[in-house]
Amino acid sequence: MSIPPPPGPHQPDPAQGPSPAPDPYGPPPQGQQPQGQQPQGHHPYGQGPYGPQPYGQQPYGQPYGPPYRTWGQGYSPYARPSSVSGLAVASLVLGVLCCFPAVGLVLGVIALVQIKKKDQSGKALAIAGSVLSSLGLALWVLVLATGGLSDAWEGFKKTATESTAFSVVKGQCFDAPGESLDGLTYDVDEVPCAGEHDGEVFGEFTMAGGSAFPGDRAVSDAADEKCYPLQDTYAMDTWALPKSVDVYYFGPTRQSWRLGDREVTCIFGNTDDNATLKGSLRADETTLDTYQISLLKPLNALDAVLWEEPEDYPEDDLAGYRDWSRDVHDSLGEQIRALGSHSWPDKADKQVAALVKDMEQARGEWAKAVTAADDEDVDAFYTHYDKGYEYVDGPSTVTARKALGLATKRPTYDEGSGDEGGNSGGGELNV
Repeated sequence: MSIPPPPGPHQPDPAQGPSPAPDPYGPPPQGQQPQGQQPQGHHPYGQGPYGPQPYGQQPYGQPYGPPYRTWGQGYSPYARPSSVSGLAVASLVLGVLCCFPAVGLVLGVIALVQIKKKDQSGKALAIAGSVLSSLGLALWVLVLATGGLSDAWEGFKKTATESTAFSVVKGQCFDAPGESLDGLTYDVDEVPCAGEHDGEVFGEFTMAGGSAFPGDRAVSDAADEKCYPLQDTYAMDTWALPKSVDVYYFGPTRQSWRLGDREVTCIFGNTDDNATLKGSLRADETTLDTYQISLLKPLNALDAVLWEEPEDYPEDDLAGYRDWSRDVHDSLGEQIRALGSHSWPDKADKQVAALVKDMEQARGEWAKAVTAADDEDVDAFYTHYDKGYEYVDGPSTVTARKALGLATKRPTYDEGSGDEGGNSGGGELNV
């Protein structure tokens, strides 16, 4: 049998029952020192400037608060906050930006799992990121399904291209900002064609090619190949073109090519930098009558074949001249049939008939030129070659054109012309 310890200041009296819990805010029990306070004379702060201070009182009678809890070694008296999940933050950011919604959704789900296991904070962030990412993912699926992404990209490319290039349309006249139509320009001013202007657009075409810019030379070659045929469809009455007018073009630059610009615009301009154009040069179905068009189409088609004449002399390329002479002979047959199939007004009927007769005689000469080339008789080829050319732009052509109200001044071409069609060589404006 154990004997209870005697009652004392530190043990409750068993007969009196358990002692009430001490009031932490009241005075300390008799015989005890306040927590953290040493007996007077031992603690360096136990003496105030006016002698011993009672517990709970600081100098000047201001009361202390309750005693602080003593913390064990290795712990801070302040509770450490739990760490925020970085994945939750990343999920929220991606959800707000809506750039990678699938990634944001995955990060949000992973964050929720880790938050629970690691007792981290950021659950609300992970939930918000997952929800926003889910909405963004649904939006992306809708856009892809309806083709909206493709439309948006095309709109972006169009806007970006327009910021580095400009568009001019067929039949439009304009003034260029520079002193000539050569070089680089970023804009033009549209003006009425009836007044003075620097250039007139007569056609355009789209270049084929990949993402790599083919180079300025390739653009120039494409313009030479495509613009001159377009010229004859816009200004069908080529005799009406002033001698000082030549073909220029707007072409893509390396920068605009990267943004999808493939358009080449063909324009008329004056070869004299100090001169301008005045009045429209357009002469096509919108300005000509039926009879004028019926005469010009066969003549222009034949001219296109004549301009394919080999560059070398017959002595150096007789086989090439033979093939070309055969093409001229065949084209004459087609154009004679085209002119004969039309009825003409009384004022032009005889004149057109005389032109057709000259074309038939010329066709016979070109047939003999083919035979001479087959026999490798260069002298005979020259004889029939010259006679075959006599009718071209001859008197019968002038009278037929005059009868139908077309230009009658024969065009003149410079010797050593570098381009087909008698042009001295146009220029380019890169945009």
